[in-house]
Amino acid sequence: MDINKYEHLVPDVFLFVDRRSFPDWEIVRSTIDFHDLTFIVGGKSNYYINGEKFTVEAGDMLYAPAGSIREAHTFRDAPMHSYAFNFFWQGGENDVQLPFHTVTRTWRTKEILDDIRKFSHVWMGKQPLYKMEARAIFQLIIYRLLSIANHQQAPLVDPRIHKAMAYIMDHYSENVTVSEIASLVGLNPEYLGKLFKQNTGSTCKEFLNRVRVNNAEMILATGGFNVSEVAEHCGYHDTAYFSNVFKQIKGYPPSSVRK
Repeated sequence: MDINKYEHLVPDVFLFVDRRSFPDWEIVRSTIDFHDLTFIVGGKSNYYINGEKFTVEAGDMLYAPAGSIREAHTFRDAPMHSYAFNFFWQGGENDVQLPFHTVTRTWRTKEILDDIRKFSHVWMGKQPLYKMEARAIFQLIIYRLLSIANHQQAPLVDPRIHKAMAYIMDHYSENVTVSEIASLVGLNPEYLGKLFKQNTGSTCKEFLNRVRVNNAEMILATGGFNVSEVAEHCGYHDTAYFSNVFKQIKGYPPSSVRK
């Protein structure tokens, strides 16, 4: 799953309900033009999404994208308690669907529950700028859900590689060597290289260059520095070499970034 394609999306919640259903609660069958993300924290309900029946209960998350035909009825002997978010994507991309099943059984974490409660307080309190704060919290909830989904589909990164990556990002402007990183994480350089490639899909050098170039691009975009100065700041002592590496990674020369 490529979660990077969701990076630019901004959700706009127009309805949030702390739904404590009565025994006869229902949603009348209709086609929705918004996305429905509902977290069930108690009781049970039957949802019908595009004609398919789903029984949801405490611990489940239901997702119905825009364009779905939705209907629901709670259980009279176990009325549902849920937190429901109805939202659009800003910028005319409301047809983009999140990569979730209609019902997910493993969404609940302490962090997400805390975020939902915080959102509820902000939404109900309606203090100045509450919509901006609520949007930020909801975007964090979606980020956490996407991270969980991504980790379920991809193997976890070895903690030693996490440590190596963090070291590279903290010291990218210095003369970082594979031997130095290997010593830090308690591996020999050859095995570190193999493990790094298995976990990240790139070599240590490729990752270092990518970090350096990404930072160089940010510095160049702010203006006030020439290419040679930025190259030196990011750990390159040969400006021509830096320019070649930059163009290989970005597809355009560093000189085109400068304001």
